[in-house]
Amino acid sequence: MLSIIIPAHDEAALIGATLDALARATTALELPHEVIVVDDASSDRTGDIAAERGARVLRVEHRQIAATRNAGAAVARGDRLLFLDADTLVDTEVLAAAMAALDRGVVGGGCAVRFDGKVRWHERVFTAGVMHMFRWTAIAPGCFLFCTRDAFDRAGGFDEHWYAGEDVAMSRALAAQGTFTILREAVHTSDRKLRTFGVREHLRLAGRFLRHGRGMLASRQHLSLWYAKRRDTK
Repeated sequence: MLSIIIPAHDEAALIGATLDALARATTALELPHEVIVVDDASSDRTGDIAAERGARVLRVEHRQIAATRNAGAAVARGDRLLFLDADTLVDTEVLAAAMAALDRGVVGGGCAVRFDGKVRWHERVFTAGVMHMFRWTAIAPGCFLFCTRDAFDRAGGFDEHWYAGEDVAMSRALAAQGTFTILREAVHTSDRKLRTFGVREHLRLAGRFLRHGRGMLASRQHLSLWYAKRRDTK
């Protein structure tokens, strides 16, 4: 069985569409699965919307993405895990490709990512470069990361020392357990980080990372991209 774990904080605007797309894909594939929405300190109807769509809702108060993902994994019953962001839409092709990869014996992987919305040309160039880097380094974007339960446990779960970059650490930990793959198939994810934080702010974040190193990911201080209140969640 596949356990699909969705960390969510104030995602009422988008989680319904995410769960609807997921239901279509799992139904088409006749895939035994469970959906666990980890409602992390939401102040909106995130948990209610998830429950209305049949998801199991786990309420936590972490506001730390690695801990929230691990909380979902701790109650999951499947022998395969998929960590999916609440603003990310899957289709039959990408989900089937992930399951086929696990059938072939890979321990885990990720996929390509496409942004929805009116993404400007320079933003597309920037994000395409980031996606190529992920593929070249065999790092799964955190919006869609799948693995076997056994490999997840042997990797020790997501490293809760990190407030961001936990997907990078997990990708490397899984790759140490066996074959880790990045699928050609893509998910569609919200472009809200580009609307709320433009390319210039992304580059400033990269500059701070170059100055301060990985240690800056160990607190929320410089991580408004993930932890600040969103200015636009349409």
